[in-house]
Amino acid sequence: MDDVARAAGVSKGAVSKVVRNAYGVSDSMRERVEKAIKDLGYRPRIAAQAMRGSSFSIGLEIPNLGNEFLTQVMQGAAARLVGTGYQLLVAPGIGEMRGTPVLENLADRQVDGLIAISPEVTPEWLEELALDVPIVLVGRHDESVNYDTLTNDDAAGTRLALGHLRSLGHVRIAHLTIRTPLDGPRSRPPHSVRLEAYEQVMAQTGVEPRVVFCDGAPGSAYAAARELLSRDPSITAVFAGHDSLAIEVLSALATLGMSTRDVSVIGYDDIPIASHPLVSLSTVTQFGESVGRTAISLLMERITQGRTHARHYQVRPELRVRSSTQPVSEHRDAPSGSAP
Repeated sequence: MDDVARAAGVSKGAVSKVVRNAYGVSDSMRERVEKAIKDLGYRPRIAAQAMRGSSFSIGLEIPNLGNEFLTQVMQGAAARLVGTGYQLLVAPGIGEMRGTPVLENLADRQVDGLIAISPEVTPEWLEELALDVPIVLVGRHDESVNYDTLTNDDAAGTRLALGHLRSLGHVRIAHLTIRTPLDGPRSRPPHSVRLEAYEQVMAQTGVEPRVVFCDGAPGSAYAAARELLSRDPSITAVFAGHDSLAIEVLSALATLGMSTRDVSVIGYDDIPIASHPLVSLSTVTQFGESVGRTAISLLMERITQGRTHARHYQVRPELRVRSSTQPVSEHRDAPSGSAP
């Protein structure tokens, strides 16, 4: 605020009046202060936000509209806000408008708190933004100071999935996943944690890991799974990074004239379609709606109770066993259409 005041040639009190939209500010003073704010990239701190009053809105940034788990998170957040007087503002990330620009736009609309689901936003940038508005980051395992994190115990969930497959006699287990950005010591995306846990389990059992990547776009997991199953008939099970990928693996099996009697498939998330009788996907649930409700509760601790220290909340996963995982077959023929 000192820098803004100097740049505009006014007092800190005048800057505060403009920020709070208070009475008694001339048009010329407002123009100078607003220009200085824009030039310096200044956003009022939480204390100033409190002075100008609550907007009674919570921003939710969703990077992928097609991910049903994120829809569960949104539903849980909306349900938790019923009766509170707060409204949920959902901002999807599409094309170039994803991550940083979406969160900035929500913050500029003076939301009282943010739920961020941003695999591409750096922890350093989030730390700065969290000085302006309370933030809960969902999914990523960050070592944050200014914002809260809400994650699944992805390593434990991976061990549950692989332990189940091993109990059915599966040894040659492939892992189909997506590449994720910002994988570092302070910021671990969930898919990176699951991949690391998979490799550790395979190493402990003395089996060479078989990792296949796709880009997460519709159809990419199907193509990757079809290629894998056509070229490597030794694979008896596939652990998919999330349920939508697993469902594309099931499609690839069907196209190749195979079924889960030939290759077991297990996913992660427990989206609604996973329990449909025609899908019956074994998976690891991370309680999407509960995650959304908990994210709102964490924000309310900051907004209404004044909590300032970071909390790192972790959800314990559970295994959901359905018919897509079956005991390993003694022998399976190479799929029709497989590579020579």
